[in-house]
Amino acid sequence: MTPADCDRVAEIRVRGWQTAYRGLLPQSYLDGLSVEQDAERRRTFFAQSDGSVVDLVAEQRGEITGWACHGPYRDGEVRTEDAELYAIYVDSGSFGNGIGQALLRESVRRCTAAGHRRMLLWVLEGNVRARRFYERAGFRVDGAEEPFEVDGVAVPEVRYVKGLAG
Repeated sequence: MTPADCDRVAEIRVRGWQTAYRGLLPQSYLDGLSVEQDAERRRTFFAQSDGSVVDLVAEQRGEITGWACHGPYRDGEVRTEDAELYAIYVDSGSFGNGIGQALLRESVRRCTAAGHRRMLLWVLEGNVRARRFYERAGFRVDGAEEPFEVDGVAVPEVRYVKGLAG
């Protein structure tokens, strides 16, 4: 990913939230998401990066169709030796084309090569589609849960883990 990709990544991310979380998060919150604000946040994150967070984009015919981001696992404010998949989104027009699987495989490959023993991720408990996606890729629920609140609505997250061959 380059700084020039931030606008398209933000578009995919915001539309991804609006699609994947419909019925799981308050609609007023989803409607209020701004591609422009998210793009600015992406640019700020990118500019302040210390290199520990890796942003990957998938392209088809010269157009970005997906984005994934991984780095050290965050246990509160502490970064651990494990890896964490922070985000993965695919343009809704490209669902089912293997883009998400390719991004996830590449993130896992890079984290394995970097010597991480495990990769963890958080997913909304009610996001059945995402949960099936991760389970097909070998991730398993490990029992950890995290409270998440959006506009006063409780939206619990569950943690998934995958051992990485080293």
